[in-house]
Amino acid sequence: MNHGTEKTTEEITRFLTEALRRPIGPDDDYFALGLVDSLFALELVTHVEQRFTLTVEVEDLDLDSFRTARRIAEFVHRKTGADTPTRTRAGDR
Repeated sequence: MNHGTEKTTEEITRFLTEALRRPIGPDDDYFALGLVDSLFALELVTHVEQRFTLTVEVEDLDLDSFRTARRIAEFVHRKTGADTPTRTRAGDR
C-alpha cells in the first residue's frame, strides 16, 4: 500500500470511529460485526462521494469495496486513479 492509500485509510478509519462511536481498525469488518445497518451504509457511500469528490455508480456498490476502511481507501484510489502511475510518451523522461 502506498502513502496516499495509507492516509486515506487513516482518514476513513477516523470517520468510522467517530460515526460508530467506538474504535474501528483499518481491517475491521463493521458489517460482519453488526455495527452498521443499511441506513449507515448509505451515509458511508455519501460521505465517500462528498469527501473524495467522486460518484459511486450502481455497479460500484459491491459490499466488499465498503466492508473495511482499507477496502474503501483502495476503492477510492482505484476510482480516482490516484494509484495509477503517470504515463509518459516516447522521449519523455
